[in-house]
Amino acid sequence: MIDTSRFDAAWWGGFIGDALAMPVHWYYTRNRIAEDYGDITTYLPPHNPHPDSFLWRSEYTCTGSTDDILHEQARWWSGPRDIHYHQFLHAGENTLNVRLAILLAESLLACGRYDRDDYAHRYTDFMLTPGMHGDTYVEECHRAFFRNYGKGLEIDDCGSVDIHIGGLATLAPLILFHADDRDALRDAVIQHVDLTHKGEEMAAAAALYADLAFHLLHGATIDDALSRAEPAGHPALAFPYRDWAATRADDDVIGRQFSPACYLKDALPATLHLAVKYGGTPRDGLLANVRMGGDNCHRGVVLGTLLGAANGMPALPAEWVSGLYAAADCRRLLEALRARVS
Repeated sequence: MIDTSRFDAAWWGGFIGDALAMPVHWYYTRNRIAEDYGDITTYLPPHNPHPDSFLWRSEYTCTGSTDDILHEQARWWSGPRDIHYHQFLHAGENTLNVRLAILLAESLLACGRYDRDDYAHRYTDFMLTPGMHGDTYVEECHRAFFRNYGKGLEIDDCGSVDIHIGGLATLAPLILFHADDRDALRDAVIQHVDLTHKGEEMAAAAALYADLAFHLLHGATIDDALSRAEPAGHPALAFPYRDWAATRADDDVIGRQFSPACYLKDALPATLHLAVKYGGTPRDGLLANVRMGGDNCHRGVVLGTLLGAANGMPALPAEWVSGLYAAADCRRLLEALRARVS
């Protein structure tokens, strides 16, 4: 039996984790987080300059209407070196990959099942239509996909091998939609990430994340979920997280042990460290994630979903739920997802 409170908190937690971290996303000079934004405890808007921005080193040139995904944001890609990746987002607003999670939820509810073709159609329309989102930065996976799409490749062939934790950021709707069927959940998340993030490493990470969430939604603790998770041999399950939680500072684990960057081999175990250490205190865990910098947005999505599923709604600050920029849309979709499962 699924705990409704855990179900709801798993949904909200991912949006919250992303939105809290958004102003300091990809900060690698950690002392600048407090210098630029103070002690972050609520949603804040981003601002320029961004001390560690690599936007100026990112490249994308469109050839026509079938691969123009930067639209009015293209001019910032060759601009100053300190442009913030999310410079036009509002306080509490979610980044592009999390906006795509809303798109996936809409597809699931419209089709009554996971339909990759339907989602792919929504995804291409969304990305190719100007004004659909306010993000300046578009991740490498989307750029690779639309380079191929612009060349006329079949949609199933447009994705490329990708090993970034951002590939997990859209999965919460699938986790909740299939919360009663472990096998269907595993199949759906693997099929979904393969659209834009191909490769065994991403498939295994998606399966692990979904299985952890499944156990949590059914009443398990974080430690129990880790002990029961499949694939059991996943490298991220090999670390002594409980020992580290008692003996090591977060910036030692995420900094010395693991890079705070976006690559799955570091980002996934870094997320699990925070999930174990803050298993009963989601507020503290999500704020700790913000302070670690690096790819704290996408770590925050996974962490927020897991901590939400482990604790339920009473553990999430009400002002973080209501303060989300898209709170009304999120609530509407959550209620529809809950009705499908119950």
